[in-house]
Amino acid sequence: MSAAPPRGTLAVAIEVLRTEANAILGLIPQLDEAFARAVAVLGGASGRVVCTGMGKSGLVMQKVAATLASTGTPAFFLHPAEAIHGDLGMVIPGDAVLAASYSGTTAELLQLVETLKRLGIPLVVMTGHRESPLARHAEVHLPVAIDKEACPLNLAPTASTTATLALGDALAMALMEARGFTPEDFARLHPGGQLGKRLLKVRQLMHRGDDLPRVGRGTPMRDAIYEMSRKRLGITGVVDEGGRLLGVISDGDLRRLLERDETLLRRTAGECMHTDPKTIDGEELASAALGRMEAHRITSLFVCTPEGVLEGVVHLHDLWGLELF
Repeated sequence: MSAAPPRGTLAVAIEVLRTEANAILGLIPQLDEAFARAVAVLGGASGRVVCTGMGKSGLVMQKVAATLASTGTPAFFLHPAEAIHGDLGMVIPGDAVLAASYSGTTAELLQLVETLKRLGIPLVVMTGHRESPLARHAEVHLPVAIDKEACPLNLAPTASTTATLALGDALAMALMEARGFTPEDFARLHPGGQLGKRLLKVRQLMHRGDDLPRVGRGTPMRDAIYEMSRKRLGITGVVDEGGRLLGVISDGDLRRLLERDETLLRRTAGECMHTDPKTIDGEELASAALGRMEAHRITSLFVCTPEGVLEGVVHLHDLWGLELF
């Protein structure tokens, strides 16, 4: 009998994606109070969440560990074969273990479980079989049963690993919510990435102290111009005796004043400033500062306290390169 002709590549791709999508959706009816208990066990650990698994499941658990660690739950990956040959010392009292094995019979994990039990380390497992040895030894078992793999031969771990990864993400997000993880926390853990840049606050970017251009309202304009030149931002704030921002003088203001007032250098900053400065709170996001500059067609924003005290200034150049949108 001749073999059936191969399907088109597009048809194969569609079938794989449909099978894996159905595997994820199939997790929903499997969720029960065990998921909440798993979150309680992992979130209640005073140490780290140790993620482990062999083969393809191990690769999935490396990603789950990374997601947990980046969203507020200290975690790392431990290879089960390495663990039973010395690396078990990485697990300390207060840790909890999150393991994955679709069959629930992985020999290395079962050997590891015996030692974890002796150490009193709680174990949460994700398997496709509720009656498997690994499921029976766990404090909490989370089912990831699927109807079939996406592999045309129904052999290569595909839909099962996708389902495990999705359930790991669900655990990480539930733990993030339970811990009250904030955008500020996220930015702290992602200082060098694009996501962290989007969450930078104005206070982290502003010029302050000796770098902040400011003069008193009685300052002669000659000195005010010198301050603008020395601080190299093309602007200066004008403050009262208490440090409250009264107005600003920009390069554009100077050009317009020089065109109509030949006595400019004999006047004071208070006489030449414009009294409607655009300001922003230091706790606002850098993206908000950029949006405000674009809306008002300006290149600088002064940073003030709610009482109007001048704290700093942020310039458009400080925001370029951050790719905030």
